[in-house]
Amino acid sequence: MFNCSDKAFGRSLSNLSDSRRGWKINLTLVTIIRKGILHFLDAERDVSIIKSSFKPGDTIHYVLDRRKTFTMSNTLHSLLPEVSPLKNKRYKTCAVVGNSGILLKSGCGKEIDNHDFVIRCNLAPLDEFTDDVGLRSDFTTMNPSVIQRVYGSLRNEMDKKRFILRLQQLNDSVLWIPAFMVKGGERHVEGVNNLILKHKLKLRTAYPSLRLIHAIRGYWLTNKIYIKRPSTGLLMYTMATRFCEEIHLYGFWPFPKDANGNPVKYHYYDTLKYHYYSSASPHRMPLEFKTLTALHSKGALKLTTSKCYL
Repeated sequence: MFNCSDKAFGRSLSNLSDSRRGWKINLTLVTIIRKGILHFLDAERDVSIIKSSFKPGDTIHYVLDRRKTFTMSNTLHSLLPEVSPLKNKRYKTCAVVGNSGILLKSGCGKEIDNHDFVIRCNLAPLDEFTDDVGLRSDFTTMNPSVIQRVYGSLRNEMDKKRFILRLQQLNDSVLWIPAFMVKGGERHVEGVNNLILKHKLKLRTAYPSLRLIHAIRGYWLTNKIYIKRPSTGLLMYTMATRFCEEIHLYGFWPFPKDANGNPVKYHYYDTLKYHYYSSASPHRMPLEFKTLTALHSKGALKLTTSKCYL
């Protein structure tokens, strides 16, 4: 299904910018992929654990370090959804928005917001970049590391205020927090949950199941895509195949330069540097991108890496 050879990838990459107008969805392939993924995960159940799955005081093993555990708090349990936030949901078109600097000067904001359902990654800022990234958010992920890196671990009132203002922009949409990955993140999750309750913020919280990453990795491994740990973007695409008929990806570009040799920021909103090919990284971003490019060329998804003209 996936042709990820370097030669094929080079051809696909050089044609990506020109393939937008000629792209056409391949519904047969979309159906095949959806059925394949459903052998590994139930996207409704795995989108979030639900309140009935645990009770306060239960011991939970971390997903990526089974030897270590933490205890389910009353606060966390109170924010678990009664049912999966995507149970029985179906959408015609979905946008999955990554955070690459390839979005800058793209003018893709209106096109992104016009989709039926918009998924955003890691609580990226929107206000200063709306022309390029849009404003609509139906489902927003937030790794606990964002709290430490962007919001100073919520140690002072200014950081808390900035964070609360960002959450208020979610406006009753879903905030998806991987709370059970590794030891250390739980204190950030607890701080976030306390603020949500204290300020009665209008959003819906969701916390991925303990098996989600392993299930998604298992699917890609069966297709000979050897990923140590799927990135948030790949997780969201894989999950979205369950409830989206047509998936459009924006802000996916794991290279320091664009197709014309111009520098591309790692994130569109900061100056963070990253070594895409580092063996120390838990993700394999270029391999993931090769896979997504191959799927784009076959009509399984639409990958936008150039300007939008809506």
